[in-house]
Amino acid sequence: MTLLADTNSAGGNFARRMWIAAIIVAALQTAVLGYMVGERAWGLRSGVEVLLKTAPVDPRDLLRGDYVTLNYDISRVPVSTLVGGAPTEGLSGQVLSVRLKKQDDGYWGIAESSFGSLGPKPDTVVLKSEPFDYYFSSTPQDTIWVTYGIERYYVPEGDGHDIEDARNEHRVAIAARVAANGQAHIRSLLLDGKSLYEEPLY
Repeated sequence: MTLLADTNSAGGNFARRMWIAAIIVAALQTAVLGYMVGERAWGLRSGVEVLLKTAPVDPRDLLRGDYVTLNYDISRVPVSTLVGGAPTEGLSGQVLSVRLKKQDDGYWGIAESSFGSLGPKPDTVVLKSEPFDYYFSSTPQDTIWVTYGIERYYVPEGDGHDIEDARNEHRVAIAARVAANGQAHIRSLLLDGKSLYEEPLY
């Protein structure tokens, strides 16, 4: 009887521990999801809006699912805009700071860039690239290819191919909000200058 009672007690304790662990995991997942949603909402509400010109994408990069692959003029950062120069050796996990300024045509373009930090300047925003591996070459590079985390935009099923065709015809633009930490969020997708899809500000 004592052995049976001890076994039941051990089984009950194990079940309680598993239940508590499940609650903790669920709470952590909820917290992480809430943080991600909150960060995006804050970036959309408080960020500086910039209009970005899209560029054609290799036709071999086909539509996957229900999203459009986006490429930007600012994805290719001219080495000539670098402040402080480029690293003299290959490095992994680099982040490029890219200062954008509004151009005469209404789109925002690259004013300067840096592998370090860029301080605030009037009428500009500083956009942070996603981490990337920088490969040093003895042959000077003209541009550095970067991404900003806004290279994918989900659209209703069946709309993607038409939008990608328009993108390759230079008819698509993106209005993005750049938060104080340099992270960008897509606010709306424009076709021929008119908003086609718009993200809620939550």
